[in-house]
Amino acid sequence: MVEMRSAVAFLSAFLLFGTGCASLTQGQAGEPDYAAVADENLRLGSEALENKDFFRAQKYFEYVRTKFPYQEAAREAELKLADVDFEREAFPEAKEQYQAFIKLYPTHAKVDYAAFRSAMTHVRAYPSEFFALPPSREKDQGEIRSALVAMEEFLRQYPQSQYVAEAKTQREDARRRLASHELYAAQFYQKRERWKAVAQRLEGLLRRYPGTEYEEEALFDLHEAYVKLNDTQKAQDTLRQVLRRLPGTPAAERAQRMLGS
Repeated sequence: MVEMRSAVAFLSAFLLFGTGCASLTQGQAGEPDYAAVADENLRLGSEALENKDFFRAQKYFEYVRTKFPYQEAAREAELKLADVDFEREAFPEAKEQYQAFIKLYPTHAKVDYAAFRSAMTHVRAYPSEFFALPPSREKDQGEIRSALVAMEEFLRQYPQSQYVAEAKTQREDARRRLASHELYAAQFYQKRERWKAVAQRLEGLLRRYPGTEYEEEALFDLHEAYVKLNDTQKAQDTLRQVLRRLPGTPAAERAQRMLGS
């Protein structure tokens, strides 16, 4: 019986050892077949990244960074490593790498790319619009605020960048989203007849995010809030804001009639 238990133990150990060796072999087999020159490794890494093979992409870029540290390809590899994190949706890590690149190479030809992608990490982290979930305007707006700040800073720092047009589009989208959130909050208080809170939220919307598609609705809701608060002067001033902000529109005509002149 003792000999039988020893034989079983030996067989189990052998099988475990064999399994371990197989795992090690598979891990080594998964290592990319690196090229002799940096640019070819960059190409292979970019191809892997395009195919969403993040493991192999990272391996190629890490190889370039460590094996060719004094070549320009190493700087490209650093950006590509940030791109790997970006594409696998590890946005805090991607932002950290883009920001590190900007600090290390502020005069690099692609520093504006790093800055734009850093700002885009906030955009990609926006609250979900999945139909089964509450609308994004009802959720935390922290990433949207951060995106707005980042896009404005990018436009200030890199006014000649090829990414300016897209940055402006993202900036306006962030302003629109934040205005929508403020209007949603105002409507929340409106239903509860908390008119002072309504006025505060709408004043903030109009001050911080002028020119959005929500401006007309916000102005007339603000007028109503001041009427409810028995503040005739501010109610009339709000109608005059409509005339200034939306001249020549049906909204301006409506405000003019409400002013009685």
